[in-house]
Amino acid sequence: MPGTRPSDIRTTAPSVPAAPVSPAPDAPNRRRLALVLAGIMLASLNMRAALAGVSPLLGEIGDDFGLSATVRSLVTTVPLIFMGLASPLAPRMARRWGTDPVLLGALVLLGGGILLRVAPPMVALFAGGALVGSGIALLNVLMPGLVKRDFPDRAAGMTALYTTAMIGGATASAAAAVPLENALGGWRGSLASWALLAGLAALVWLPQALLARRAPRHLPRPAAAATAAAPLRLARSALAWQVTLFMGLQSMLAYVAIAWMPTIFTDHGMSKGTAGLVFAFSTLTQMAGSFVVPLLAGRMRRQRLLAVVVSLLLASGTVGLLLAPVAGAWLWAALIGVGQGGTVGLALTMMVLRTSDAHTAARLSGMAQTWGYLLAAAGPLTLGAVHQATGDWNLPIVLMLAVCGALALLGLGAGRDRRIGTPTEQPA
Repeated sequence: MPGTRPSDIRTTAPSVPAAPVSPAPDAPNRRRLALVLAGIMLASLNMRAALAGVSPLLGEIGDDFGLSATVRSLVTTVPLIFMGLASPLAPRMARRWGTDPVLLGALVLLGGGILLRVAPPMVALFAGGALVGSGIALLNVLMPGLVKRDFPDRAAGMTALYTTAMIGGATASAAAAVPLENALGGWRGSLASWALLAGLAALVWLPQALLARRAPRHLPRPAAAATAAAPLRLARSALAWQVTLFMGLQSMLAYVAIAWMPTIFTDHGMSKGTAGLVFAFSTLTQMAGSFVVPLLAGRMRRQRLLAVVVSLLLASGTVGLLLAPVAGAWLWAALIGVGQGGTVGLALTMMVLRTSDAHTAARLSGMAQTWGYLLAAAGPLTLGAVHQATGDWNLPIVLMLAVCGALALLGLGAGRDRRIGTPTEQPA
């Protein structure tokens, strides 16, 4: 332009081209994500291992302390109760201290609970179970939000991955329970050995927790304010309650199997070792459902058909337990295993798919797992009491079938193509 010097043009020109985005900052971010991924996998291995290893040893634990069938069921029920009670604390603790430090603390708490559970007094068995349940609750609640935060474009795949790792830990724990009991001199050594896995996971999370404490919080204030308003929306949301109850009923069926499946087989004449292997096979087949179903769910706008299919698999295996528990044990274990893996994978995936952001996902996870695990805690205790009152497993198995039917109905609601808080979702 006339009267304008070249230096003026340079000083007033936009500076964006002179400062392109450098690939250098992506390298630390990739390293951080790799560390998070390793931490997620190791933490996931711990999310059922400390519980699944109890079931094959429940007879020895009960004989050691002289427990009745109903009281024995409390060994697996107490951790579930505290999983429900501790779940609401997880989002609050994450807002105050950060997700990564809270996950580290959860693993330390879990390891401490595992060790306390094997102390000689009987009260330590239940006190340790309470700590185990609390530590697992924090891991369970924060994991969907963590996936939504760090892997937003791969949420379904990451959910499939960590759910499969969680079930893999349960499989290894169930399969190794009796061999470890024989090798380590009793059930206490078998249960205590899983504290090593929790310790390893804590070591991997330690650097990430320290980095998170030094770095600025990743949640901006407007998002935090929105999070504070989230409980009211969730409590008024029919969709949130459908996801919550779907989570609760699938958890109830899963922990009934953890508590009583080996006992059902041994009560019908199967040896303890074989019953443990069948139960381990059932948890192994869960990995197929937990990996495939979230991947399919992520590619579907609606997950209603998936919910019905996995519920029918559970129901088919449960009918088998009623008609021919020993003769078809391996087939029933496979059907129940694939169904359970599919339902837990679908429940966790729906927490991500039915929400719009990481904060709502964490809140929904807290709500679903609070009420879900309190509901699930009633399962092993109720079926144990009914079994003790009737003297056989027929009525308890019929009750499990009724739960399978309710699970399918809830899946029809939770699997709709809607998101919590959007105009298309009507309040409850």
